Amino acid sequence: MKPLSSRAASIRPSPTLSLNAQLTARRAAGEEVLNLSVGEPDFPMPGLAREYALKAIADGHNRYTDVAGIPELRERVRRKLAEDNGLEYAPGDIVVANGAKHALYNAFLALCEDGDEVVIPAPYWVTYPEQVRLTGAEPVIVPTASKLTARQLEAAVTPRTKVVVLNSPGNPTGATYTRPELDALADVVLRHDLYVVEDLIYEYFHYDDGAVPSIAALGPELKDRTVVVNGVSKSCAMTGWRIGYAAAPPEIAQLIRRLQGQATSNVSVVAQYAAIGAMDDVPWEAIKSYRDRRDVAHERLTAIDGIRCERPTGAFYLFPDVSTVLGGRTADEFCARLLAETGVGLVPGTGFGAPSHIRLSYAVDLPVLETALDRLAAFASG
Repeated sequence: MKPLSSRAASIRPSPTLSLNAQLTARRAAGEEVLNLSVGEPDFPMPGLAREYALKAIADGHNRYTDVAGIPELRERVRRKLAEDNGLEYAPGDIVVANGAKHALYNAFLALCEDGDEVVIPAPYWVTYPEQVRLTGAEPVIVPTASKLTARQLEAAVTPRTKVVVLNSPGNPTGATYTRPELDALADVVLRHDLYVVEDLIYEYFHYDDGAVPSIAALGPELKDRTVVVNGVSKSCAMTGWRIGYAAAPPEIAQLIRRLQGQATSNVSVVAQYAAIGAMDDVPWEAIKSYRDRRDVAHERLTAIDGIRCERPTGAFYLFPDVSTVLGGRTADEFCARLLAETGVGLVPGTGFGAPSHIRLSYAVDLPVLETALDRLAAFASG
C-alpha cells in the first residue's frame, strides 16, 4: 500500500490529553488517582449558559448557522473585546471556532506557508509547535525564563520569520506579559514586519492588579498584524462545549472563515447560544478563589527541598524546576513513578519544551491539592 501522510505521522499526540485519558481510565478501574494534570476549572458552568442552551433547543435552533457564528454571539464577543481589551472590531472580523485550539490552528493556516518560521517561546503549550508543523512552517523554539524578551525575539528573527506566538497568562508557567514588556516586543514586531498570534484564553485567571494587556491594543499597526484568540472554555468552565474565537484584521478573518467553511463549517448552534449566556454570567467569585489555591500550592511546593518554582501571576498551573530531585531520572520517569507509587498525576515538562520541569494544575479542590502535594513531598524526599 502507498504510504500515509508523512506530515500527519510527524505530529506527536498531546501529552496532556493522553495523560488525562490514562488517569481517567485508572480511576474508572477503581484506582485512587489525584489528578493534577488536567487543564480545566473544577467549578460549574454558569447558570445562564445552561438556560440559553435549553432555550435554544426549545426554540428549535437546529440548523446550520453562518460559518463564522451566529450574529448574536459575534456581537457579544465584539462587545467583550471592546470592554475588556480596548479592541474595536466589526462582527465580520470575528470567527467562532470549535474551541480556542481550533481558532489557533485556523490562524496558523491563514498566516503560514511552507518554509516560514514561527517563533514560539519555551516553555510553551504543547500544541503550538505541532499546529505550526501541520502548516508546513517551522517552529523556532526560544528558551526563556518564563516570558519572551524583546532581545530574545530580535535574536531569533531571520528573513523567514513570519509569526511570533504570545500566550498571556501562559500555559504552563502562568506568567503574564506587562505593558512595558509588550511595548518592547511590539517594536521588534513592527521593525521586522511580523504577525502575532496572541492567545488570551487564561486572561480572567489573573492575580495581579489590572487587566491582562493585549499587544493588539497598543496601536492600529499592531492590531492590523495580530490574531487575538480566546474562548469560554477556561473562564466559564465549558471545556466540553468547544467555543473559542479569533478576532483579526478583515483580510485575515476572511481567510480564517474560508478555511473553516471547508473544514468544519459552523460550531454547534446550541453551544453558541450557551456561550452568549456564559459571557453574561462569568463566575468571577469562583475564579477569584484560584488566587488562594495558587498561594497554598506555591507555598507547599516550594517548601519541598530542592524544588524551585516562580509564583505565577495567572492561569492555574505551577511549573517547578525539579532537576535537583530527579535523581538521575527524566521528568517523564519521575512522573510515571510518582503516579505508580502515590496515585498523583502530574505532567512532565518534556512536552512543554522544559524537560527538567513538571506541570501541576491547582484547578482542584483544596483538600485534594494538599493531599497530592503531601505525597509529592514524601516522594521527592524519599
